[in-house]
Amino acid sequence: MTKDLMGYNQIVENALKGVVREALSRAAAVGLPGDHHFYITYKTDAPGVHVPQSLREQYPEEITIVIQHQFWDLIIDEDMFSVTLSFGGRKEHLEVPFDAITGFADPSVQFGLQFKAEQTSINENLHDRDDDLPAAVPDDDLEDIPVSVDTSAASADVVVLDRFRKK
Repeated sequence: MTKDLMGYNQIVENALKGVVREALSRAAAVGLPGDHHFYITYKTDAPGVHVPQSLREQYPEEITIVIQHQFWDLIIDEDMFSVTLSFGGRKEHLEVPFDAITGFADPSVQFGLQFKAEQTSINENLHDRDDDLPAAVPDDDLEDIPVSVDTSAASADVVVLDRFRKK
């Protein structure tokens, strides 16, 4: 099998983190409708995570927070979110990069996502490979570039997905 030079797993991870970002953005804008609430698990030792020292000592590697009834100052940025939650009767401010998140769930609708720990952002991933990419070719020169396509391994098989669809 050919090596995935596009980094599709990383692209999918980042797209799914967009789901978390959108859900948090909606909660920040209008609150949580109905019975919706979020469980967010993240690495407390990940770069960019800011938690009070007492929580870091209690949860040195990973913590799951609940965003439901008592949350304040929920702010969502492109790469992170911040929120104030109550821990043992004390309000504590947290800052969490989306790359630190390992799990997201909304049990009210049985929705959940799992993420790989210690992922790098797609921008870093692509930036690291920029040196390996060929230089851009002007459109005028495209017709001069020979292209060969090997069709010997091509197949005309049609895959029908109907049996996997919900009815």
